[in-house]
Amino acid sequence: MDDLKRFCCQNSDCPDYGRRDHGHLTVCGHYGRHQRRLLYCKTCKARFSERKGTPLFDTRLAEDQALAVLHHIAEGCGVRQTARLTGVSKDTVVRYSLRAGQHAQQLHDELVAFSPSDP
Repeated sequence: MDDLKRFCCQNSDCPDYGRRDHGHLTVCGHYGRHQRRLLYCKTCKARFSERKGTPLFDTRLAEDQALAVLHHIAEGCGVRQTARLTGVSKDTVVRYSLRAGQHAQQLHDELVAFSPSDP
């Protein structure tokens, strides 16, 4: 059985939006060249990719190659060096870096909004 404990419904109108390990998600199919899972919410009947809500959503690289690109960038490698080490184009490295940076910025803003204020 597929482990769906780390996933939650991505439909913001769903009563179970953001709830993990609630038993309301199932795998209803696979799609794409790398056979990514298509998840189904029993509560709102929405379908969405297992990558929705991540910086890798709507990307074409295999997961290990995409993570290698992001790992090299995080370690301080330059764009050309990362492209050479991972076997992708410089444009791909830039595109993934921008996506990950935007995702990190959104996450930061969300976490800061819920941070307790100093007394």
